[in-house]
Amino acid sequence: MKKIFAAVLSAMLITIPIPMNPASAQNHKDTVLEKAHKLASTIVSDYKVTSLQYAIMDKGEIVLSDSTGVRDKATHAPITKDTMFGIGSVSKMYVTAAAMMLADAGKIDIDQPLVTYIKDFSMADERYKEITPRMLMNHSSGLYGSHYANSILFDDNDTRNRDELLLRLQSERLKSKPGEYSVYCNDGFQLLEILVERVSGLSYTEFLDQKINQPLKFTSTQTPLSTFDREKLAKTYYPGLEQALPAENANVIGAGGIYSSAEELAAFGDVLSGNRTNILSKQSAAAMQSAEYRKGIWVPEETNSFNYGLGWDAVSLAPFDGYGIKALSKGGDTVMYHAALTTLPEHNISIAVLSSGGSSLYNTVFASNVLLEYLQDTGKIQKILPDRTFEPSVKADMPAEQLAYSGLYGAVGTTVKVEMKNGEIKLPALEGGIIPPQTYVYTGNGQFKSNDGKTEISFDKPANGKIYLKLKAYVNFPGIGQAVMVTYEYQKLDANPLQPATKAAWEKRSNKDYYRLGEKINSLFYLSPDNLVWNIAVDSENGYASGTRIVDEHTAVNAAEIPVMSGRDAFDLNFHTEDNKEYLTIDGQSYLSEDAVNPIYGGSTSVCTIGDSGHAVWFKIDAKSAAKTMHVEAPASGGVIVYDSKGMLVYSSIVNKDKSSVILPEGGMIVFGGAAGDVFQINMK
Repeated sequence: MKKIFAAVLSAMLITIPIPMNPASAQNHKDTVLEKAHKLASTIVSDYKVTSLQYAIMDKGEIVLSDSTGVRDKATHAPITKDTMFGIGSVSKMYVTAAAMMLADAGKIDIDQPLVTYIKDFSMADERYKEITPRMLMNHSSGLYGSHYANSILFDDNDTRNRDELLLRLQSERLKSKPGEYSVYCNDGFQLLEILVERVSGLSYTEFLDQKINQPLKFTSTQTPLSTFDREKLAKTYYPGLEQALPAENANVIGAGGIYSSAEELAAFGDVLSGNRTNILSKQSAAAMQSAEYRKGIWVPEETNSFNYGLGWDAVSLAPFDGYGIKALSKGGDTVMYHAALTTLPEHNISIAVLSSGGSSLYNTVFASNVLLEYLQDTGKIQKILPDRTFEPSVKADMPAEQLAYSGLYGAVGTTVKVEMKNGEIKLPALEGGIIPPQTYVYTGNGQFKSNDGKTEISFDKPANGKIYLKLKAYVNFPGIGQAVMVTYEYQKLDANPLQPATKAAWEKRSNKDYYRLGEKINSLFYLSPDNLVWNIAVDSENGYASGTRIVDEHTAVNAAEIPVMSGRDAFDLNFHTEDNKEYLTIDGQSYLSEDAVNPIYGGSTSVCTIGDSGHAVWFKIDAKSAAKTMHVEAPASGGVIVYDSKGMLVYSSIVNKDKSSVILPEGGMIVFGGAAGDVFQINMK
């Protein structure tokens, strides 16, 4: 997702109530606060963050609560302790805890089949009957991953995405046997939300309010369906747009839709540590902290940022494992909000870090470094160990047997040819661009390293018999800190030779764009066409398209079965032709080929009408309409969005509510969306 760009500085301090003599207490407060404030200021100034809020709870008391940036750039309103942020996937900890609370009450058994509790759950794969609530919590269900369509909307709490999930799953298959391995999966937590509702008899929002908010006296922990003052939300911003965006609603509540404040999220960490047994039992809290990742195929490393528990991203988070301290971690990102929760259950300490703009990864690294400072100042560790440093790599002779690992590799959405030449491998950017494209040299012991020695590539063959390209990287974020990531990045794929007719059909689609039709025009995904335009990368020689294995002229299916993260959000590609227009279907969503997208009419007046399907209407901006001023009279339920030739947002009637005209950039795109039958009056000058 695109991130927002802004940086304004302010701060708020809450006294740190630590039982020690006044001089010592002041020194302690100043030391921890100084470290936190320095890191927070760097994140705001250097990492395109508008506001950052953080809090530490120690043994049931908030001992640090602070912020940097502003809630609203227009008014310079400061962040307060009650300012609310979306917490994204940290919401998964709430629905996991809710399910475990039902287990505490004897209403569910997390190791019984899910169909015991959601009787209308079914899939086009008989193995779905083996899925249990535990597998939803530890990401091992085998579900493809995520249905994102119409899930994150401006000023709109439409629950269509969640409401249609069971229907969509009925026609889908699993990508792996349930329990075989864990790979990040949002849909599993949507199913947990449905389970909580079916078993408790309450809506999920009601359950949170009655079972968590009321006993904890929370007022800032809400969902898009809650009634609360939206002005308490931190404003969000997008590059190129001066005004704040409308309120963001992540309507996939179980997977990522909760709002909260840092203080309340840190206090919820106390629940997850097992210290609020009136809400969650110690036994259930301990079960959530178990090393679930070891139950299936997993990258063979213990020091890592990812090692799943129940809900938790990590139950042995680096660098705390190096101090002999158990640390639990969960990060979360919506489109504009980002969050991190880190809990030290043996010490009853939690830190929450929330931001508008940035990344949950930045927040997690920030949390780790502030917590280490706090642990040192309270005498729980002797000293803070320095970040790992590395020597430049020294090339060694590569054994001939390493050449057997050459070949075609794939991950969800992509394939790459791994070639070894003179003991070197050249790879594209990894981990979503965090690790840049570079060449890795053989250094011995089956390892290839980057020139600076921070990133290591090797090959692994676990119990499932598949060959994976393994990544181990230490990533430095200047001014914030260091993170370690160990994962399987790619899976070795077999050649998939195609029949001539099939090969020809797919070659015609190579590098073509397909435009999503069913997304509501007030979706945040329209902030960037990268979220809505699918480009098909075809490797017809090997029989793959955008990482999927081509089956016939019209179908390609998921090929990658990769634990941890690189195998997440899998998809199939299905094509069909209607009225001489080619359509692509992914996760039940329709996309229209670029060949069927027409230039917008460049004359003085025209209309655009949304058809009975309710599908969005896309247009190209050619030389005949470029540089003209387009004025649109849109119905209340409709909207229009314009991008330039580079895909940057130029105009959105959803965001730019005080504007109804825009100068059209040549080579750009326009999309109209609304309710079926909506008519847009278009004038060009």
